[in-house]
Amino acid sequence: MTLAPSELILNEDGSIYHLHLLPHQLADTVITVGDPDRVEQVTKHFDSIEFSVQKREFKTTTGVYQGKRITVISTGIGTDNIDIVLNELDALANIDFKTRTLKKDLKELNIIRLGTSGSIQKDIPVDRILLTERALGFDALLHFYQSDAIRDKAFEQAFVNHTSWNTEKSTPYCVSASKTLFNHFDSEEFFSGVTATNIGFYGPQGRQLRLKTEDPKLNDKLESFNFKGTRITNLEMETSGIYGLCKLLGHRALSINAILANRATGIFSKDPAATVNHMITTALARIACL
Repeated sequence: MTLAPSELILNEDGSIYHLHLLPHQLADTVITVGDPDRVEQVTKHFDSIEFSVQKREFKTTTGVYQGKRITVISTGIGTDNIDIVLNELDALANIDFKTRTLKKDLKELNIIRLGTSGSIQKDIPVDRILLTERALGFDALLHFYQSDAIRDKAFEQAFVNHTSWNTEKSTPYCVSASKTLFNHFDSEEFFSGVTATNIGFYGPQGRQLRLKTEDPKLNDKLESFNFKGTRITNLEMETSGIYGLCKLLGHRALSINAILANRATGIFSKDPAATVNHMITTALARIACL
């Protein structure tokens, strides 16, 4: 099948539409960050830089760290942006831009999110690192794709029952990390758990400034939920989309979270920059060994 210009949109220089990247500029290992400024926080540790380009909130730099070629890309906030980034990264890896057809041999990328997050469990303190073993998405993205085969329906139903989930909201979906990547990074120095991906920062995460939330007890329900010994550990805004699309597209994904806030205790990190930098250097050391 040949992809129409309206489906695979390329710029005049042949680069993919939003990311403004050419296929040869993408490494097989990709680090995603939310903030464009965090791209340089990662790449300042690299031994060499091949190139850097930015279009809108999507800033991309490819370089080498300890012999490992790595692409670092900012996604911006939210799974709507993740839909753009993941589909275009896959297109760069697995579509021939000249013929507009799928390549015969599909490439499997390693996609590792380095993000910030808030804990909802009292025993997971600020300034620690958490690996997401499963993601629970409240954002609806995966419902626009044929995704039933990759979802944990039992987990989803147990959560809906526990929270008396409002049916006017999107049905939560649950997707797992890559076992290969999770096992590679897992160690006693990290926490691990289930990350809830929210569609917003304020109301969807239970914050009330001037607006009242639909369910003021939602965070308490998240904290108390337990499915076969597994609990929800933290909140953020991208992981479920990354896990879902990577599963569907055949890529490996892992989300690594710097815990900057604890919603259960009301504490925020006194030095978030140091915590983020510790996450970056720790992750890079393990990425170099992939």
